[in-house]
Amino acid sequence: MGKKRQLSVTDVAYRPSLSAPIGIDVLDFTELSVRVDRRGLDLSAPLRPAFHHLIHVRQGPVRHTVDFQDYALASSSWLWVQAGQVHQYAPADHAAARGTIVIWQPGFVTAEPLQNNAPMLPTGQHARSASIALRHLVHEYNDLASLPLDAHIETLRHLLSVLLLRLAHACPAPASPGSDSEVFRSFREAVERDFADSHHVNDYASALGYSVRTLSRAAQAATGSTAKQYLDARILLEARRLLVHTDATSAEISRRLGFHDPSDFTKFFRKRDGRTPLRFREVGRGRTPEMISAPTSDE
Repeated sequence: MGKKRQLSVTDVAYRPSLSAPIGIDVLDFTELSVRVDRRGLDLSAPLRPAFHHLIHVRQGPVRHTVDFQDYALASSSWLWVQAGQVHQYAPADHAAARGTIVIWQPGFVTAEPLQNNAPMLPTGQHARSASIALRHLVHEYNDLASLPLDAHIETLRHLLSVLLLRLAHACPAPASPGSDSEVFRSFREAVERDFADSHHVNDYASALGYSVRTLSRAAQAATGSTAKQYLDARILLEARRLLVHTDATSAEISRRLGFHDPSDFTKFFRKRDGRTPLRFREVGRGRTPEMISAPTSDE
């Protein structure tokens, strides 16, 4: 008999190398494999890191899955995996890959302007500028002795910001100029913290001191969705993660996500995904050929 599939999402805490500055680390794919082996992790299993990854592939392709989206990262491509996203590498791909991975804790840079969740493949001057920015970051990261530690960390903070800005302008996400508004950032952080406890935009509006209309305008500008659609999509994403990556029953998932009645969870899921939770689980685990479609949500 084959080895039984382990159904769980492993939460990965930030644990840099001993010589790394506080808040940021830079490594290659070889070092990545060494570290995950040391920690008893499996890169081909679903992992949920508590830190950001910026992956630059010099030699690919590298197949990578981020929250049910499959990507083939070609040579010279970039991918940002945000803290809290569930991702995994295709078996053995990372062993043959060449490239650089920058990891950093949330808050290390004041603003994280890169909002593009798809692979990025800059061309021309944009590609050269991003490459130079990365080389400068790697150089300063390795040059630990020439500056006081505080100055060294501050230098890396600025250089990471430059790299993220370069990539944001090389491959801009389809969002309006208001996407980085303080209103939406506050709402996004509150949703990330409380989505399993509160399913009503009114609660977030009251807690943040804004009107529901203000939250919806901010969410619409940032994501193209209303505040309610954004909140529902976050709940749906967590439900999908639990259905595919764990053996929790639909009733258990319902309780974890704050639904008082499992039937309410089933109705919520089916309205937005088009399938029952158990049907989605079968598809997500490859038991049927049906594709996992993008989530939808209604007001």
